[in-house]
Amino acid sequence: MKVLYDAARYIELKDNRTATSAVGYTGEIQNLASACEYKGDQPIHVQARLLFSLGRGPQATGDRKTYRYWVAVTDRNRAIFAKQYFDLPVVFPAGEDRVQKTEDVTGITIPRADLKVSGANFEVLIGFDVTPEMADFNRQGERFRVNAGETQASAARP
Repeated sequence: MKVLYDAARYIELKDNRTATSAVGYTGEIQNLASACEYKGDQPIHVQARLLFSLGRGPQATGDRKTYRYWVAVTDRNRAIFAKQYFDLPVVFPAGEDRVQKTEDVTGITIPRADLKVSGANFEVLIGFDVTPEMADFNRQGERFRVNAGETQASAARP
């Protein structure tokens, strides 16, 4: 199980301007822990715990945002067997621009044809539901950091 790089971050940019002042809502999948089990010719059962770091920038329009993410089961490096979408509603407390949220994903079942089919034949991918522009932004390795725009002198002040 892994996070797909192109969909690991969610960054809304007003008018697609790559500037800190243009940022609306952001999200990043910070951590992923997963477990799977299967015995004999039984299906593979997978569960995961995801840690999301979510934010709102200067262009955010309120204190609530529903993010969308997906979980896909693939035949390793080939085809997607199944893909399910999940909503992640977030409320930013007054005065806060960042929130962390943990989500448990259960009920992922991967059928196997017989005893000889190993779990290594499958891959479970996770990512935000992003636009093509967001995926391209991620592919380029661009990102906004908390201290973006600070000089070293102002960052060193207590």
